[in-house]
Parts: sequence; structure tokens; C-alpha cells
Amino acid sequence: MSNQIDLAVIGGTGVYALAELENVEARTPDTPYGPASGPVRIGTLAGRRVAFLARHGEGHSVPPHRINYRANLAALQQVGARRVLALNTVGGITEGYGPRVLACVDQLIDYTWGRVSTLCEEPGTEVLHIDFGEPYTPVLRRAVLDAAERAGVAVVDGGCYGATQGPRLETRAEIARLRRDGCDVVGMTGMPEAGLARELGLDYASLSIVANWASGAGPQPDEVITLDDVLANVAAASAGVARIVRALVEA
Repeated sequence: MSNQIDLAVIGGTGVYALAELENVEARTPDTPYGPASGPVRIGTLAGRRVAFLARHGEGHSVPPHRINYRANLAALQQVGARRVLALNTVGGITEGYGPRVLACVDQLIDYTWGRVSTLCEEPGTEVLHIDFGEPYTPVLRRAVLDAAERAGVAVVDGGCYGATQGPRLETRAEIARLRRDGCDVVGMTGMPEAGLARELGLDYASLSIVANWASGAGPQPDEVITLDDVLANVAAASAGVARIVRALVEA
């Protein structure tokens, strides 16, 4: 079996491990940007080597605006990953993106602020003007969708991810604005992660796990969003995610 990392998976809220990994070892690479959110856990799945990193830390201790996105991606690159599948827990805004839906989004709008969002932050570093018209790598997106089809898991093809600052959830007026802007789902970690992956030359795709209707967006606009509901919906969708990841590495 090759030592090459076939795929790296970044887990979001409610996804703190890949239970399917076998013979797992933990690595804590030193990166130029400081420590990652936690150890990179590397194991085997379907005879392939797969890496996993919990974006918020394995105890969900790092809020979205404090995540060291640069260190996370650099750590995955240092262990040998070239393809990254990001799992993003999101709220649904438009019809077809309700709770427990999986979506492989193809566009995003960045509403975050104050985050270190580029490798060009330090004086003297090379200035990178990346092409970001397609924020997710088309070849990897297609591979994820094909894997979902082989695994028999329904995944929405496309959609626009609105990245907000967090950690609070959004107001109804903010969600109404995101809807007007064309966003289908809303989350707090889509950026700067996607942009940094492009700067590092990593193939990157997002599998969004819809955990709840965003504020005022669902059939019960007065519904209060609770963490228990979010985690229950993510857990229910996780079986499908695991099957997709397995089919993706088997290919």
C-alpha cells in the first residue's frame, strides 16, 4: 500500500472524527503559520490512506473566527495531501436545501471580516493573485458527485455558500439579504479556507451538511434553532457522508 495521502477530510461542527479510519496515527506538523486546530489523524480506508482534521478542534473548542485556517491547510499539505474535501455544517436558505440535505456547492460569497485570509499577509511574501472565479476545484467536485451516485447517496449538485462571521447565528434580515444575493446555504467556515486552498495549490471541494433552516427561511419561520437539533441532523446525515468518502477514495 502506498504512503501517499489519497484524500484529506476537514470535519466541521458535529464531525470530529472519521470512525471508518483504521490503523490511525496522529501527526502534529509544524507549519509556518503556527499550530493547526488539532492533530492530523491518518489512517486507512478502503485500502487508501486518508487524513482527517477537525476544523474546530476535536472538542469543538475553536470558534469559526479564531480558526487558524492557514495552519490547518498547511498541515494537511505537509502530511502529503493534495485533495481536500471540506465538510461544512450549514443552514438552509432556499427550497431544496432543507435539514439533512447534502450539497456539493459550486459558488460562494464571503461576508467575513478580520480573518487572516491569504498567504500574502507577512511583509516580503510573494503577492498571489489567484483566479477564484470557480472557488471549488471542478474536477474534485465532479469526483465527489460521482462518488455520491455510486454510493447511492442523494447530493444536490451546486448552490451558493454564504460565509458569515459567527459564532452567532444570523438575523432574519441578514438571511433575507443572503437570499437576495443568491445564497442557498449559510455557514461560518467556508472562507478563507477555500481561498487559502487555492493559494496553496490544493484541490478543494465542499460537501455542505444542512443542519437546520436559517433564521426565517423554513416552513416555520418562528422556529428557534438549537444546538441539539443541529447535532441530531448532522449525525443523521453522517452515514451518507461516510459512504461518499469511501466511494471517493475507492475510485
